[in-house]
Amino acid sequence: MRNEAPGKSRRVYRFLLSGALALGGATGVASAQEWPQFRGPGARGVADGSPLPVEWDGESGGGILWRTPIPGLGHSSPVIWGDRLFVTTAVSAGVDTGIRTGLYGDISPVDDDSVHRYEVYCLDRGSGEVLWKETAIETVPQVKRHLKSTHANPTVATDGRNLVVSFGSEGLYVYDLDGKLRWKKDLGVLDSGFFRVPDAQWGYAASPVLDSGRVIVQADVQKDSFLAAFNVDNGDEIWRVARNEVPTWSTPTVNDDGQRKQVIVNGFRHIGGYDFDTGVELWKMAGSGDIPTPTPFVVDGLIYLTSSHGGGSPIYVIPTSASGTLELDQLAWSQERGGSYMPTTVVYDGLHYVGRDNGVLSVFDARTGEKQYEHRLGEGRFSFVASPVAGDGKVYFNSEDGVTFVVAAGKELEVLARNDVGGRVLASPAIADGKLYIRTLNELVAIGATPRESSDQE
Repeated sequence: MRNEAPGKSRRVYRFLLSGALALGGATGVASAQEWPQFRGPGARGVADGSPLPVEWDGESGGGILWRTPIPGLGHSSPVIWGDRLFVTTAVSAGVDTGIRTGLYGDISPVDDDSVHRYEVYCLDRGSGEVLWKETAIETVPQVKRHLKSTHANPTVATDGRNLVVSFGSEGLYVYDLDGKLRWKKDLGVLDSGFFRVPDAQWGYAASPVLDSGRVIVQADVQKDSFLAAFNVDNGDEIWRVARNEVPTWSTPTVNDDGQRKQVIVNGFRHIGGYDFDTGVELWKMAGSGDIPTPTPFVVDGLIYLTSSHGGGSPIYVIPTSASGTLELDQLAWSQERGGSYMPTTVVYDGLHYVGRDNGVLSVFDARTGEKQYEHRLGEGRFSFVASPVAGDGKVYFNSEDGVTFVVAAGKELEVLARNDVGGRVLASPAIADGKLYIRTLNELVAIGATPRESSDQE
């Protein structure tokens, strides 16, 4: 397995990394056991507290704990609570047209009007055994998907009692953790596609968020965009606000800084914050890339937002105390260019890692914006859609080809390893209890630190 830093002693590096200061306390980093929504608690993509794997090999099986086939197509990420793992998929009854990976500009949707089976899977986290499977609905999709998209893009959310599942135009569902349906709701046709070419339907992707008994749904679509809160117990609508927004694919984030609790959303016309209790707008900003996909998240009182496409690719870092209509001089810091198009960024140990879909990694001081370094992972041969995750002094970047670049956290580049999982990867991974869970196009794969790696980090 080729290592881009062969001159360094891995044993020494792992020892140093294990002592790195982790984000904690005020930042609300994930526990070692739960990964309850897209990118974990607060969508930060960080989980510390256990040694994490450095090397694995999908071909030989080294470092692979289990592999479980998942039929159909889905980009929803694994979600974990206790000993259970949850994921969704959509299975076409027609000819499987698959996914087209790579960097390209074709915006045509896939022409597949066959009946699809929208399914929810629950797996045993330790063994990968399927504990239960439920079909939410069987129907012809109301909206087509992009060549690189699926009909099961949104990640589920759980609070340990409820499992919130979104299939976009095919409905919102809430189950208990044993797979019993509690309620379902039709949110209408949620047509997400390029607003400049309305026929280019691409598929809905915003994941639901579950917080304090409320399900938050962001639906930025071609017509009648909205942000809404529903009662998780019965599906009753608590509030709904209209958004003057074109289609976006970003998941909202809930943040409580002790002064106020707000729902934070990405957007093209309307980046903003809304009061969690009432939906009243708290602040707003415009001027990003015109296909917003990365999810906002908060670390130490700062909101990190990025987007790209259509001539704009900014990085915005906004205080959670923001109010009114914001201008650039009211931000903590910003960059006019260099924002990510598809992957959400990650802040870890005081550094902001911005990985773009072409493999260019830019690393900034998280509080000041001072650039530390820039480097292209994979020599330009790989494209990246999955969002990076971090923990145990490492940051993981997954290419569409299934190669994971394991980068040492720090102000200088050090690629510890590059590992092939044995399948294409477009879903963002999850971390729990010292293990990495990666969804390929056909399987869920659990990866653990080898005994040698674990002992090296003690």
